[in-house]
Amino acid sequence: MSVDDEPKPMPGKTARKRPLSMPTRVNLHLPAAKLRWGLLAVAAGAVIAALVTLFVTGFRNDKGLEAHNPAVPGSTILDKQFGTADRGDCLTWSKPDRTDLTKVSCSGKHLFEVAADIDMSKYPGVEFGPGSRFPDSLRLTELKEEHCLPAVQNYLGGRYDPRGRYIIGLMYPSPDGWKHGDRTLRCGVQLGGATGAARPVTGSILDGDQSKVYDRGTCLGINQNLPTDPVDCAQQHALEIVSTVDLGQHFQGPPPAKDEQDKYVQDECAKAATDYLGAPDVIRNKTLTMFFDFVDARSWLAGNRKLDCMVGKGADKEGFAPITGSAKGDIQINGQAPVPPPSNGRSTPSPLPGAAPLPPQPQPR
Repeated sequence: MSVDDEPKPMPGKTARKRPLSMPTRVNLHLPAAKLRWGLLAVAAGAVIAALVTLFVTGFRNDKGLEAHNPAVPGSTILDKQFGTADRGDCLTWSKPDRTDLTKVSCSGKHLFEVAADIDMSKYPGVEFGPGSRFPDSLRLTELKEEHCLPAVQNYLGGRYDPRGRYIIGLMYPSPDGWKHGDRTLRCGVQLGGATGAARPVTGSILDGDQSKVYDRGTCLGINQNLPTDPVDCAQQHALEIVSTVDLGQHFQGPPPAKDEQDKYVQDECAKAATDYLGAPDVIRNKTLTMFFDFVDARSWLAGNRKLDCMVGKGADKEGFAPITGSAKGDIQINGQAPVPPPSNGRSTPSPLPGAAPLPPQPQPR
């Protein structure tokens, strides 16, 4: 798997989290927060993604070890599917060792879309010549940066979004394949996951929006207080998607400023939350918060205009608290049912398990 190229917080810094008020015209009288949660999600998977590599060629199959040297005409290609994969082809597999790798239509589910096939044996010098040493993980990462990022940008006409749903991937020979003369690198794109494993995607990147959005009702899992990949809402999760906002329906021309986006998206998310949850006071009564991201200039210039409205619960220190159950029904936060705050705006502590209910709080006159 490739290294995730999304921007990451600077060392010692965390994603910004600042309070703002929800629109009062939909009767959401509660303090809320807008969190640039995408940066937190990147932090969760960046280290894992940086350490995971994708070995594809050079594996053994029922015909023996693949020995593919594209620099030698007529060389043996025992694995026809991978050996003939070219620009625009989509690949998939199901076995951990990928011995069942095959080409499929990009309109169906797949795990990798090829952007370029690069024969490193044609490069001058001894690094990729016969008998050369197999590159280590650091060098393979450098090769990905050197060759795959430009290849993907060329494949997409310069419209790759590094903050979008796709990450750049690299397929390269295994040590055995390298020993037998395989010097082929295949650069492409794939739908990255927080665990570092590729996730299935339907449709070519050439045909769709790269915006990092999810279907309404999707819940994003949680690991160390940070969002992960989609899970069933009955499992612990950090966020639940209530709607997707298309900024292109409101903004035209150059990328809008963050403050302009915030004002528009906040209003749209509030209305969407009321529609999704069934009433304007559900967020308040369940002690949840509305979260959303923003579309930066790079994403905007790549043609992406969409972002998600999400509900979740901020943790005491940072990140998110684990939620079980969909916000449309009964939920538990940190293993306990949420206690609605009193109407006077002061919070009431949750009763201890097995304790008698707290007496009613006096209301100010």
